[in-house]
Amino acid sequence: MNILIKSATIIDSKSEFHNSTQDILIENGVITKIANSIKNSKNYQEVSLNNLHISQGWFDSGVCFGEPGLEERETIANGLQTAALSGFTAVALNAYSNPVIDSNSDITFIKSKSLNHAVTLLPIGALTVSSQGVDLAELYDMSSAGAVAFYDYKKPISNPNLMKIALQYASNFNGLVCSFPQENKIAGLGVMNENITSTRLGLKGIPALAEEMQIARDLFLLEYTGGKLHIPTISTATSVALIREAKKKKLDVTCSVAIHNLYFTDEALTDFNTHFKVLPPLRTQSDADALIEGVKDGTIDMVTTDHNPLNIELKKIEFDYANYGTIGLETAFGALQTLFTTKKTIDILTKGKNRFGLEASAINEGALANITLFNPDSKAVFTTKDILSKSKNAIFENETLKGSVYGIIANNQMVLKS
Repeated sequence: MNILIKSATIIDSKSEFHNSTQDILIENGVITKIANSIKNSKNYQEVSLNNLHISQGWFDSGVCFGEPGLEERETIANGLQTAALSGFTAVALNAYSNPVIDSNSDITFIKSKSLNHAVTLLPIGALTVSSQGVDLAELYDMSSAGAVAFYDYKKPISNPNLMKIALQYASNFNGLVCSFPQENKIAGLGVMNENITSTRLGLKGIPALAEEMQIARDLFLLEYTGGKLHIPTISTATSVALIREAKKKKLDVTCSVAIHNLYFTDEALTDFNTHFKVLPPLRTQSDADALIEGVKDGTIDMVTTDHNPLNIELKKIEFDYANYGTIGLETAFGALQTLFTTKKTIDILTKGKNRFGLEASAINEGALANITLFNPDSKAVFTTKDILSKSKNAIFENETLKGSVYGIIANNQMVLKS
């Protein structure tokens, strides 16, 4: 793949060309020259786009595609194409399928389905067999096959001894254990945040305490066992405070937050729109403010789309019975840009790679081309016609978002919107 990118503003603090507008020559997937002006003497394909900006390729630490078994929601092929056109050059895939990805052969299958795609797929194996929370899955075998972490998607480990053993065992091969932050006995039958809004709507609430108790427990276990812990999708101010204190103790812990928990609050549920039914639930404005501050000061290590395609019959029913989840790859950049500066947005979207075993590559001569192309200044209302996923459960539908993505160049391939 040979390409000449014309007049691109480079946003990459690790690059010597940061904040400058340059031409970039890419030959056989490698950046061979960066200069103010490069002549196209070999008649390579030129990329010249309005207000073109580029950065290191973006990474999402937690997406779901459905395949195998739930292809009606999303396939790996279309999921990776959606990720590419949304600006992501790498995604970590949750073990949320039927059957659950919990063995060496399952990881091998997932990796084989992602071959020859521009987007790198990093499989996450289930922490327990079939994500049932009873027996540990084949963690080492899955790691040997290429699993980058272990997580029972949205299913908390209720047995603290099992979590203790998981942290101890995975530390033998530097494995990353993920723990969903919810104590189910406290959460009960709740379907949204427990607050004045849930009372007004007559819906059962999930207290913030359910999340905070689980995080406190897991941090105590981490301090006792050592090992590596990742806490995905935190949602409360106290959760941020707990993790901030754990980091002061030098515990090996990271965490993420879903973009929609930064952007929306539980007030969005007033119309009982099931697009807003997510887990953890949308919380209060003070929680969202604390989460945003946690992202800014580095307490929260990464922001995820928590992309979870669901077919219509799982969403277009009474609120109590609707499934949790929203798609989010397509709207990640535009939503973040309404909350943060472009520089901070790019910093957010490029963080977390090392935690999941992926090397970051700065935009410099001699580096492999792994870049995202975008326009940070456009504004548009996100509608169903902008959805690239097979499923249409988009929490950001009808929101005005800032910025647009052109595509990516990665793995010696270019994927651009037509």
